[in-house]
Amino acid sequence: MNGIYQRADAFLFGRRTYEIFAGSWGTWDDPGDSPIWTALNTKPKYVASTSLTDPRWAHTTVLSGDLTAAVGELRAEPGGELQVPGSGALVRSLLEVDLVDELTLFTFPVVVGQGTRLFPDTGPDAALELLGSRSMPSGVTIQVYRPTGRPRYGTAG
Repeated sequence: MNGIYQRADAFLFGRRTYEIFAGSWGTWDDPGDSPIWTALNTKPKYVASTSLTDPRWAHTTVLSGDLTAAVGELRAEPGGELQVPGSGALVRSLLEVDLVDELTLFTFPVVVGQGTRLFPDTGPDAALELLGSRSMPSGVTIQVYRPTGRPRYGTAG
């Protein structure tokens, strides 16, 4: 996780995830040894929201207009990664308009019988190319995918 957050040049959040992160990571004093804390508290943060007007976490900009255009402009700026930590609804909307370059998925060895799905029952199909995977001693697996457009399906027969 430290390496993933250190790679980011900026972060993009949905409003609810932003409020969770701002209420925790944004309120803690610098522990002095946390690359995640350092990244989240020193790098630019963007929030997709039509209701947030006065963000209090430093280095935060609210994107309240055309999200597709705003994210396109951020991606066009020189620099490295614009990461979306969490924010499932935001990730789904960005996938629909082909604004995701890479997905890093963490799979935990837990079966949860309820909750919001990462990928909805409806919406466009997306083909993914596996770029890498690894297993942690805890049983967590990490998969990195690149969206490659719409899938091609074979025919029966």
